Amino acid sequence: RLQRMKEFFPESFHLDLKDERNAFFELCKEEQIWICKPSCSNQGRGIFLLKNAAAANRLQAKLCSSEGDLPSKRVPYKAPQARIAQRYIHQPLLLEGKKFDVRSYLLIACTAPYVLFFAQGYVRLTCTSYDAMSDDLTVHLTNQHMQKKNSLYSQLKDETVWRMEHFNSYVNEKFRNTNGLPKDWVFTVFTKRMQQIMLQCFLAAKHKLDRKLGYFDLIGCNFLIDENFKVWLLEMNANPALHTDCKVLRDVIPTAVYESL
Repeated sequence: RLQRMKEFFPESFHLDLKDERNAFFELCKEEQIWICKPSCSNQGRGIFLLKNAAAANRLQAKLCSSEGDLPSKRVPYKAPQARIAQRYIHQPLLLEGKKFDVRSYLLIACTAPYVLFFAQGYVRLTCTSYDAMSDDLTVHLTNQHMQKKNSLYSQLKDETVWRMEHFNSYVNEKFRNTNGLPKDWVFTVFTKRMQQIMLQCFLAAKHKLDRKLGYFDLIGCNFLIDENFKVWLLEMNANPALHTDCKVLRDVIPTAVYESL
């Protein structure tokens, strides 16, 4: 069964499209946190939070002024970086009081015919405890590149990535009874949900893929679980980072690459 997009993807707007930009700035007059990120970037570069109407107004004025600057014939025109504003999920499930997300993989092994594989990835945690109102981006963004900016990273780096087996055991121990979850929720309900979402996204985009024997791609998919155990897709990344900065990654990443090839 196909899901409605709003069932698994936080409300999002393309700020480089005028109609969506106008709709976003009309909506974000509410007191609600939004995360603003470039649509073609990685490692957390260029991401910032909009926490109130004043911040949204400043961004709106900045975008309007750059749109109003007509390009000179002598100076090459550089369009503003395409950005997406996404509703921030401010009540995430926490592990040891820290925010986390899950990076798993979709391998498009072939496009003629279509052949897809799913791979379990790993859990990415922040160094410090979660606080929705914190101005420190390392509290909000879990990727390793961002966590390295935290002063605690060098001593905690092996605690910022968990194996899925560790995550499954933790959920069984800490949440299973209190939240009425089935045993091994991570490897049953959660895994199936990730697969459903990945497949639906592939079906939506497959007409844009070149169909040629030998074409393949490994996509990194980031999922967040909220405190009600609802699963959200945050983004899908072409060219996902394959660094092995800590112990778990030195096991997980080479295996994923080897199996892909």
